[in-house]
Parts: sequence; C-alpha cells; structure tokens
Amino acid sequence: MMDQKVVATTDAAFSGVLTQLYGFLAAARLPDDGRLPPERELAELLGVKRAELRKGLAVLEREGQVWRHVGKGTFVGPKPPQLVDISDLAQRSNPIQVMKARIGIEPELARLAAINATAAEISTLAELNAACRASTTWREYEAYDARFHHEIAEAAHNPILLALFDTLNAVRRAVTWGRPRPSQGSPPADHHSFEDHARIVDAIAHREPAGAADAVRRHLQNVEDRLIGRST
Repeated sequence: MMDQKVVATTDAAFSGVLTQLYGFLAAARLPDDGRLPPERELAELLGVKRAELRKGLAVLEREGQVWRHVGKGTFVGPKPPQLVDISDLAQRSNPIQVMKARIGIEPELARLAAINATAAEISTLAELNAACRASTTWREYEAYDARFHHEIAEAAHNPILLALFDTLNAVRRAVTWGRPRPSQGSPPADHHSFEDHARIVDAIAHREPAGAADAVRRHLQNVEDRLIGRST
C-alpha cells in the first residue's frame, strides 16, 4: 500500500497545480481566440511538471473552463459546437424550409448593407444585376444571382451573419428541390427577379435600411410563391 504521506504530498501538489491554473486563467492576457500557451511553455511558466499540468487541464476541461483541439492547442471557455454537417442538414431540410430561413436572414443582411456598404460594393451590386439581365442561359443567370445575394451579405460587414448566410447557401445548393432546373433557354425579359434586384440595389444605394430589408423580403417571398406554385 502506498505510504499515506506520499499520497498526501501528491494530492497537495496536484491541488497546487489547480490553484495555479485557476489563477493563470483569471489573470493571463491571452490571444483573441483564447488559446493557452503550449504545454511545455505553460508548465515552465507555472513551475510544474507536464504530467501534473495535463491532469490539471483535464479537470478544467471537465468543468467546462477549457477545451482542447488536437493539433491546435487548449482554449479557454466551453467547447464550441461542432461545425454544421451540410450534407446531413440538407437531407433533413426541404426547399420551403430553406426559403423560410432565407427570409429570416437575408432582409437583415440587406438592412445592414444599406448602412455599411461601400461605394464599390454598391457598384458591384448594380453590375451583377445587369449581368443577371444579360444572361443568355439559366445556368449563367443562377451564377450571377448567387453572386448578387452573396455580395449583399458581404456588404453587411457582419462576419457572423455572413457565416450563417454561407452555411445556409451551402444547404440551399445541396437540398433536393424536387423539380428540374431549366437546361435550355434564358430568363425572359420580364423575369420577376430583375425588377426585384433593381429595387434592392436602389434602396441600398440610397441608404434606406428599412426599404432594403423590405425589398429583399418581397423578392424572396416572390421566389417562395413561385416555388409553391410549381410544386402544387
């Protein structure tokens, strides 16, 4: 049986490591991503053995105070949720759900774009709308249409909303829409999106946040109405 004094000494040493770690987390000035120094460096900084440090970090991880990413290091805070599995999400979604999500997110992006867009970004939006009108095939139109909506998301200058938009856009591309896309011909001259896009660009260019949000909402509702009409 291990000597009780040895056990007590070991427990005391480990308790000391935890105390030092708690103090370090409370006082350290860490990078923006909350990454802790590498284990070797942190052990030397605290004056403890690496084996003891690992045990201490394991306790903090169980408490949700740090999380570890293999190959990248240890970070302060609870472990963030895993990245979205686009394929799985697409399989569990349908076109109407995609449209509802777009209507929930994209008007706010347009509202922010009307506030934050640069002159160059507004010019790009106008050019993309013109390219949509000039498209000679549906595939070409869809490519410019996707770039148009992404440019609005970029012009909002909100990286979190942009990430949500990109995730939703990836799901949109992967969802089975249940209808064939036109393989021949081109959008008609009176295609509803042309005027919808023009109203969106005009509202953003004139710095009208509410108008831009409303224009995008109406545009997406038009798309949704036509989708429902084709699927019924």
